[in-house]
Parts: sequence; structure tokens; C-alpha cells
Amino acid sequence: MTAYLVALRAIVLREMLRFVHQRSRFLSALVRPLVWLVIFAAGFRAALGVSIIPPYQTYITYEVYIVPGLCGMIQLFNGMQSSLSLVYDQEMGSMRLLLTSRLPRAWLLFCKLLAGTAVSILQVYVFLALAAAFGITMPPLGYLYVFPALVLSGLMLGALGLLISSTIRQLENFAGVMNFVIFPMFFMSSALYPLWKMAESSPLLRDICALNPFTHAVELIRFALYESVNLWALVWVAVAFAVFLIGALIGYDPARGLTRR
Repeated sequence: MTAYLVALRAIVLREMLRFVHQRSRFLSALVRPLVWLVIFAAGFRAALGVSIIPPYQTYITYEVYIVPGLCGMIQLFNGMQSSLSLVYDQEMGSMRLLLTSRLPRAWLLFCKLLAGTAVSILQVYVFLALAAAFGITMPPLGYLYVFPALVLSGLMLGALGLLISSTIRQLENFAGVMNFVIFPMFFMSSALYPLWKMAESSPLLRDICALNPFTHAVELIRFALYESVNLWALVWVAVAFAVFLIGALIGYDPARGLTRR
């Protein structure tokens, strides 16, 4: 058990130090959602007013609605960036050396997943503090209740990134695949607009968005920020996490890997 904890501490600490030293990564993680919050939301405030829908008790402004979606966006991009570093580590040899240790490969990958999730949660709380500075606040206890939701959604999105990275062996190919996954997941979700808005234009698009795991991650965060639980979103995110993690473990298994020749 000591060896397991030492590996966990080392991998998490390495990821945290990498994040601290890469200040541009931290700034870009905050600038991206702030641009959406300040510029995009201001432009669409009148056109995309949101009526009373759970978990909200009154009519809300568009800025209030998209904050949970932007929290999910931070975790989505961080999960992919963490997987990008894994592809880089494999190319440079450090991760390949780590995966040859005596500890189970599944534990090492899970440690990497926990480290990326911890970084994403830190980014989300900094963003929520900046949103509060712009006058967009949540119920006080919501900032506490959202923590378990952020852990589960971060693990799910990080596991998706691990699954994608298990199929890629060259760093140059990752950017294209990442964009092919990130943008459809983000725009075909409830991050920017509620599903009933989509149903007005296309019921088929609404059904596709309802199947998107990122939609349920956003709704899990949204309900948690308002001190409630969306059980359906919780189950969906947990199932997606299990599927993505099992797929990633199979993908990184040398004997059964997705890229085995």
C-alpha cells in the first residue's frame, strides 16, 4: 500500500508542478471561459433569455445559465490537455518508463487521471471566483456541493481523454482528433442553451444532445451549484466514466491494446 501511495503522490505532484510552471496553460484555461462569459453572453443576452427551468426558481440571465457549462468546458479542455501530455510523455519515454514499473498499469493510469482532475477542479474554482467578481454568484453552499460533481465529471472527461490518447502514438495526430471530439461535445450539449431550445428547431438534434455525456456532466454541475442532485445525470456520468475508463485500460494494455499490431 505504501508503494501505491508513493506512486499516487509522485504523479499528482508532478502534474501539479507542471501546471504551476506552465503559466500560459493556467491563463488560457481561464481566458477561454471568460471570453464566453463576458463577450458571448453579453451579445446573446437579449436573444437567449432563459425561462424558469430546474434547478432555477426564477427567470435567469443568460450569463447565469452558461456558468455551469463553462465549468464543464474547463474540465473538458483540461482532460484533453492532460491526455496530450500523456502522449508527449510516451514519445519522450518518461511515461513508457513509468508504465514498466511493478505497480499495476491500471493504478498508474488512475493516478494520472486523479492528477488531471485535481488540476481541473482548481481551475474551475478560480473561474467561479472570477465569475463572482463579475456579479454572477451561486448559493453559498453550492460551492461546496459542486465539489463531488466536479470530481465525477472531471474523472469522466479525463477518462475520455485517456481513451483517445490510447489510440494515438504520434503527437502531431492528437490535435486533430482532439478538435474532432471537443467541439462537437461542447456545442452539442446543454452548456450554451437548454435542450428545449434545441427541440424547437430540431427534435433529432435534441435527442443527440441528450445522449451526449458532456450534457449530463454539465447538468450534474448545474444542479450541484444550486444545492440539488440530478440523479439521471449522476447515473449517466458514472456509467460513461466506467465505460471510458475500461476502454482506456484496455487500450493501454500491451497485449490487448487498441493499436496492437
